[in-house]
Formats: sequence, structure tokens, C-alpha cells
Amino acid sequence: GEQGRRRGRNPSDYKRQLREKQKVRAISGVQAKQFRLYFAEANRQKGATGENLFNLLEKRLDNMIYRLGFAPSRSSARQLIRHKHVLVEGDVCDIPSRQIRVGQTVSIRSKSQNIPQIVTSLKDNAKRDKLPFVEADDKKLEGRLLAEPQLAELPIPIQENLIVELYSK
Repeated sequence: GEQGRRRGRNPSDYKRQLREKQKVRAISGVQAKQFRLYFAEANRQKGATGENLFNLLEKRLDNMIYRLGFAPSRSSARQLIRHKHVLVEGDVCDIPSRQIRVGQTVSIRSKSQNIPQIVTSLKDNAKRDKLPFVEADDKKLEGRLLAEPQLAELPIPIQENLIVELYSK
């Protein structure tokens, strides 16, 4: 009927903001409450809130494992971490949301290096974009965060201003 679908109209501002937030949540694999906490932390920090938010999301351990090419997806990276296959500075870490600091080394345990998931991910890693803020050594299965991640360096187009507007209401 007439009141049915609104075809041809542009989506409302709220709808665009919500879609952008949902897209980023889906990409990073973070629940709504956790995302809200990350936003609050980003808002407390100095600088642009949107930049800070993506900086926090990119420095999560599960995201680092994915970016280094040790896992085919963020969810499989989370699983590797939960099953204690990942070392941070030589110590076992089983917390996917752990924040990695610049210069910290992340590696795969020596007895876990033959897991099929990791081996196939490393083969497919050549096709993946290399990011300037991470450095990976595929032979030793370790990598490090070289610098603070910048939003402009990410391979996915994100309008962080929409998310900031949504949470600033």
C-alpha cells in the first residue's frame, strides 16, 4: 500500500548512522555493549574520537592475529586465542580483547604452528593487503605492532563521523 515501503527516498540520518555502526561492529566482531565501552574510552582520549575508536579496535589481540595473517578471519583468530595458541611477549594470552601496545610481539606457540587453520591462512596471506602499522615474520610466526594504526591506512571505507554522531546524541 501507500504506507508500505519507502522506495526512492534516501535513508534517514539515523538509519545511515546505525548501519555504519552495525557494519563496524560486524567487521570487528564486537558486541554492542563492548562497542559502547570502546566508544566511551575513545571519547575520553585526546584527539578525534573516530580515530581513537578505530585505533582501539585495531589494537585488539584478535584483530592483530588476523592482520598478521595467522588466521583467516577475526572469529577464527578469537578461537586461536581462546584455545591458548597465542603468545604476547612470550606469555600465553587467552583474552581476545587484550590491547596490544606499540612494539609488543605477538606470536603463535611452537607446538601450535602446524594447525591446519594457521597453515592455510599463511598461504592465503600473500593475497592480503600489507598494512604499514604491523610487521609479520611468516617463518617464525610472530609479528609486532610498529605504530599506532591510522584510520586512513585501513583497507575498508568507514565513515567514523556517522558513528560519532550516533553516540553523541
